[in-house]
Amino acid sequence: MTVRRDLDYLAARGVLKRVHGGAVSAMPAGVEPPFAARSTAAVEAKRAIAAAAVEQLRDGDSIVLDSGTTALEVARLLRGRTMTVMPLSLQIAQELVDNPGIRLLLPGGEPRKGEQALVGPLTLASLRALRFDVAVLSPCAFSLESGLTAFDLGDAEVKLQALAVATRSIALVDGAKWDRAALAYICPADRPDLIITDPSAPMDERAALAERGVLVQVAGEDQNS
Repeated sequence: MTVRRDLDYLAARGVLKRVHGGAVSAMPAGVEPPFAARSTAAVEAKRAIAAAAVEQLRDGDSIVLDSGTTALEVARLLRGRTMTVMPLSLQIAQELVDNPGIRLLLPGGEPRKGEQALVGPLTLASLRALRFDVAVLSPCAFSLESGLTAFDLGDAEVKLQALAVATRSIALVDGAKWDRAALAYICPADRPDLIITDPSAPMDERAALAERGVLVQVAGEDQNS
């Protein structure tokens, strides 16, 4: 019943169309789906990816945490951990603000309407002033040819700057984002040190990335199989 209500809510706002047995997107391919729509898509995959990402983070680390629905799942799993985190989203900052183990650093910038992702020169200046152990990125789309991309130019610029100020980088890319490209280029596909995805990601492209020296972890898949 909860899923049905969510679908009805999104259909009423023109985000999707109800069809027999489910729903299909009503958004043009080049338009960023609203945060509310993305937050109800591939939820289990995103949670598994987030859990795998949190396992890569050590207590005491300094983290720059991207905006996006998968990054929000990461923030929710940081309860009980001790680290310094700069979130690039007001939604994620709100998730972390009462976490007693988190030293929360807030960047400046302008929140994008609907997304609440922080962009602009103040955000970039905040990032340039610091150095982080890990950047956890959540791109909008991913392909071997187009690399990591985002729908918004300012968002792509912030993501690239986050990469530049971190020693290590982790990209959270659920299977639905593979073989896709959005408007704004962030970086090559082999730029992140680790890509965490789910079993629906194309196996041949995972293998191609491994040949380029990129570590690809499949969340929810038996790593010993």
